[in-house]
Amino acid sequence: MELDATFWAFIGLVVFLALITYLGVPKKVTALLDDKSKQIADELEEAKRLREEAQALLAEYERKRKAAEDEAAEIVEAAKSEADRMAEEAQNSLDELITRRTKAVEEKIAQAEAQALADVRARSADIAVEAAKIVLADKMSEKGDALIDDAIKDVSANLN
Repeated sequence: MELDATFWAFIGLVVFLALITYLGVPKKVTALLDDKSKQIADELEEAKRLREEAQALLAEYERKRKAAEDEAAEIVEAAKSEADRMAEEAQNSLDELITRRTKAVEEKIAQAEAQALADVRARSADIAVEAAKIVLADKMSEKGDALIDDAIKDVSANLN
């Protein structure tokens, strides 16, 4: 058998593998790989835990957002109902004011009519008195003496 380079390369490989095995390199590599595997598994577990926490936080924030939206909707609805109520109260107040002012104006008109009627009656009475005065003065100048004599006779007859 001839010892060629392939044989010596094979011998070198076997010696190298024996030396590596003797020094415990496979155990160290296995331990390193196990440590790395454990580290990766821990990181995966941590990532899983963080993901679950993030999902829990997301769900909580979604609930809070929904609650805030509901509260905002309630506030808007309350503001709308308050505005409607205030508008209705303002309309009622306006209606009452218009009614009061209309009634006051109607009363003033009625008072003015009554005053005008009283003024017309007073003026009519004054005119009637003046007319009666003029008529009586005319009649008295025509028949005044005869009426005075008749009045004196009536008085004398009633006294006796």
